[in-house]
Amino acid sequence: MGKGPFSFRRSSSRRRLKKAPEGPLPPPPPMMIEASLSPNNQTANTSIAAASGTAGGGGAGGKPKKKTGGARLWMRFDLCGQSELLECDKNVIIKRAAIPARDLRILGPVFSHSSNILAREKAMVVNLEFIKAIVTAEEVLLLDPLRQEVLPFVDQLRQQLPHKGPCRMQGASPVDTQETEVHFSTGGQWLPVPESSEGLQNELPFEFQVLEIALEVVCTYLDSNVADLERDAYPVLDELARNVSTKNLEHVRSLKSNLTRLLARVQKVRDEIEHLLDDNEDMADLYLTRKWMQNQQNEALLGAAVSNSLITTPPSLRRLSSYRSVSLATSNFADDDDVEDLEMLLEAYFMQLDGTRNKILSVREYIDDTEDYVNIQLDNQRNELIQLQLTLTIASFAIATETLIAGVFGMNIPCPLYEMNGVFNPFVGCVTAGCVLLFLLVLGYARWKKLLGS
Repeated sequence: MGKGPFSFRRSSSRRRLKKAPEGPLPPPPPMMIEASLSPNNQTANTSIAAASGTAGGGGAGGKPKKKTGGARLWMRFDLCGQSELLECDKNVIIKRAAIPARDLRILGPVFSHSSNILAREKAMVVNLEFIKAIVTAEEVLLLDPLRQEVLPFVDQLRQQLPHKGPCRMQGASPVDTQETEVHFSTGGQWLPVPESSEGLQNELPFEFQVLEIALEVVCTYLDSNVADLERDAYPVLDELARNVSTKNLEHVRSLKSNLTRLLARVQKVRDEIEHLLDDNEDMADLYLTRKWMQNQQNEALLGAAVSNSLITTPPSLRRLSSYRSVSLATSNFADDDDVEDLEMLLEAYFMQLDGTRNKILSVREYIDDTEDYVNIQLDNQRNELIQLQLTLTIASFAIATETLIAGVFGMNIPCPLYEMNGVFNPFVGCVTAGCVLLFLLVLGYARWKKLLGS
């Protein structure tokens, strides 16, 4: 075509590539820097997320990403006791632990002093006093780990999990141990378990180790509170028994309110453990490791069945192999309802909490006895005041009688006694003696009726 006014120049489809700059390439911007704490170190761990400020040709003008409003601080512990701090919102926790949203509300501040141990499909929700955690078969997610009350629980996890977990087996790393466990559970063949793994089978599962540490920390905390309460209660009560005053009564009132709150907290934890002990199905649902191994073995059996069906074998051999697989599965799952380990664990802490509760009840009985003693003292004083009032009333009655006689003779009424000389003094003496005699008679009658003490 010609180069007219309405003709268009055809642009070339090839573009010249820019020449790459010489020299080494700059390192990529860091996306996340995580500093995890080894179980041997006792320093606080941190997790720092730093997003790159530039993307493509955006330069330094890009705006930083806003922080999620519902994010909360969590601490994650793995099987070997290694920990890291995470800041996640509730949606991430729900997807990670596979729990409903209402379980996170149970861990919220509204239920701060409630006690719940809930079993879910892949997790266990633990809400014991200040310990709020989500436990799975492989990790622990602890809420608000930097609180003063939660720090002993964090220290116990760091100290005990490395000694109880699978990582202590011949100094193996967590990855090697996990690969070994998966090889045993998901492999095509059922291999004999090594002696070290047999030794681990005698220990509690990971979730029960965490539950045991949580119960130990909570029971120790409650015991220390009860000990402080006993140390403060007995001197205050003894002082009240010696001297009933407004200050001592105020101290006892504050002491009794603290005792009531502490008894309610101990009772909640005790009732939750008792509820679990009464229901074997709930205890069986708490075996997360057992359920995880069952799922792995079911997948392994299903994979083995599919691979066997692809190989052409006689029907008799196929039936024999299927029977063998079923018998092997039933033999491995024969103890699904065995909750003896968890029952023994819960019974131990139930008895400890019951002893703590008995201590609180003994303090409350001592308070009740002191109150009864104080009430007896006050009743005694009240009775003495009543007796004094009755005595004064009798005396007032006798004096009123003499006043009545004097008032009668004080009227301007003609009377022959007015004209007699020397009658006034004997008359007044006789009236006074009669009033005294009347007082003694009424007082003797009151003592005879036991209205007055001896």
